[in-house]
Amino acid sequence: MTVTAGVAGASGYAGGELLRLLASHPTLTLGAVTAASNAGQRVSAVHPHLTGVIDQEFAPTTADALAGADIVFTALPHGDSAVLVRTLPASLPIVDLGADFRLLSPAAWATYYGGDHAGTWQYGLPELAHMRAAIASAQRVANPGCYATSVALGLAPLLAAGLVEPLDIVVVAASGTTGAGRSAKVELLASEVMGSMSAYKVGGLHQHTPEMEQTLGMAAGEPVTLSFTPMLAPMPRGILATCTARLSEGVTAGVIREAMHAAYSHEAFVHLLPEGSWPRTADTLGSNAVHLQVAADTHSGRAVVVVALDNLVKGAAGQAVQNANLMLGLPEAAGLTSMGVAP
Repeated sequence: MTVTAGVAGASGYAGGELLRLLASHPTLTLGAVTAASNAGQRVSAVHPHLTGVIDQEFAPTTADALAGADIVFTALPHGDSAVLVRTLPASLPIVDLGADFRLLSPAAWATYYGGDHAGTWQYGLPELAHMRAAIASAQRVANPGCYATSVALGLAPLLAAGLVEPLDIVVVAASGTTGAGRSAKVELLASEVMGSMSAYKVGGLHQHTPEMEQTLGMAAGEPVTLSFTPMLAPMPRGILATCTARLSEGVTAGVIREAMHAAYSHEAFVHLLPEGSWPRTADTLGSNAVHLQVAADTHSGRAVVVVALDNLVKGAAGQAVQNANLMLGLPEAAGLTSMGVAP
């Protein structure tokens, strides 16, 4: 069986990562690749690492360009996916890498993104409880955000088991510069980023905040309150998230570790590291893997979960391929690896 995949917004970082993964997928064959300002340019001119691998031009992002695909990935700026989707057949499977269809609440969308809420699709984080089957039966899937993926995988098992308090969650997470997209911005110039770390969108302003509270609230079975501080790290790729929550009465480090083991011991991509070993972004580079470690801070009475992943793979394109595999009835790990690139 051969399945043709179209990629809308393929000139960005997430789109380029999708092209890299699809080029080596055993079943998915690359169809139309589209872009806005880069339409008419060769893929290898925008993504030189794909030289000799993908030898075609970007087409304009239109419904006609994507009409021949069996499945479409939309890696477009927030708000643009909803516009394009309205022009595509209702029967066409789509995985959206943007935020357009992640949120349940129109009010949260208006607050963090602005404009009209386009609706809600099936959320696509297969490792969360009961979500794999729902993704497999869906025609439209909303790929999670990169920060939201790290935080949900780090805390959902503890909240679901009642091991931590849902109203006292604090996350500090550092991301590589690709998380900010490919548009030219002064604050992302190499001379501004090298040798420095900085916080941004502090005080609950980051757009992934409502997504994280929504997902964690579903795991907990009740609303959660999360304080999120994102950091910009001097590296192209990677997320390292430190997630803490107040421990429920009598919960020990062993109990926390057992809950994480029970949640992920059977998973191909989420790995609880051996005790004493802490996640590093370098170890997940280029892979769909997530590395986790846990601790109980008895001094402050808090659970600590540290999570590392590649924001362009498990945080975006790899997770999108994982979701597409489920939607199409293919092996979930097809075209993906849990092995990072080192050194």
